[in-house]
Amino acid sequence: MSNTFGSRFKLTTFGESHGLAVGGIIDGCPSKMTIDMEAIRADLARRRYGAPRQEEDEVEWLSGIKDGVTLGTPIAFCIRNKNTRPEDYDVLADCYRPGHADYTWQQRSGIRDHRGGGRSSARETVARVVAGAIAKQLLGDITIEACPEERPKDIPENDTMGGVVRCVVSHVDAGIGNPVFDKLNARLAQAMMTIPSAIGFEMGAGFAAAQMKGSEYIDRWSNKESTLTKTNHCGGIQGGISNGMPIDFRVAFHPVASIAQPIDCLKDDGTLKTITLGGRHDKWHVARAAVVVEAMTALVLADYLV
Repeated sequence: MSNTFGSRFKLTTFGESHGLAVGGIIDGCPSKMTIDMEAIRADLARRRYGAPRQEEDEVEWLSGIKDGVTLGTPIAFCIRNKNTRPEDYDVLADCYRPGHADYTWQQRSGIRDHRGGGRSSARETVARVVAGAIAKQLLGDITIEACPEERPKDIPENDTMGGVVRCVVSHVDAGIGNPVFDKLNARLAQAMMTIPSAIGFEMGAGFAAAQMKGSEYIDRWSNKESTLTKTNHCGGIQGGISNGMPIDFRVAFHPVASIAQPIDCLKDDGTLKTITLGGRHDKWHVARAAVVVEAMTALVLADYLV
């Protein structure tokens, strides 16, 4: 089972939604780097904003940082789970929710933590945000900005909605990435699809490019003296390698599958059981997902650049 992301700048995460803690180990971070702790707290606050379950998200640094400066050794950290209500999930001990990883996890491992989805819960992403905030500080002038394309005006009572996050990465030099099987766009797609509830990914013009003519799609040079282009239909990556234009992509997120309605769940014995799910769940989680998109983007770029 893979819990590690990256090749040179690596993050391994651990922990479950209602366990003692979640956390991570970062390997490959350079030494003598002063960490901006406030930047980490700010990203954690963005991830936490509006969440029904409010955790303190205070990071405990266990190794790899001394007096705010990296040592070049593995950085280990954890975030304690303090606001847990595992009893809300007792009803799920012997049944599987539709739209969740309950059944597939059981089939994969033969055992699962039913409390809030265990490790498949979005609670795990708090470790990614911490590591991503550190990765951002490695990227120099590169900026990563992600936000929802739109906010729902009205979410029906006892229901949820999804949405799309657009991410733009600016000041990226040409030449980052690899051709064929280790393309930068492929790595970004893989990174985004590891985020809970991510359901789709597209670069630049994305699926709309399938309806364009070649004469419409190609990104023509701005002028003889510039390597920039008039349009950015490719999303800043060509042949798997950055071309100097902003990297521009979109990630679609399906609605949170936990809805406050009676729902039929599959029991271990193959019968259905109608329950109303307990726990605290987002009605719309896309704004909180944006900082996770940024974190995963930073991890991908740091893996190429360290």
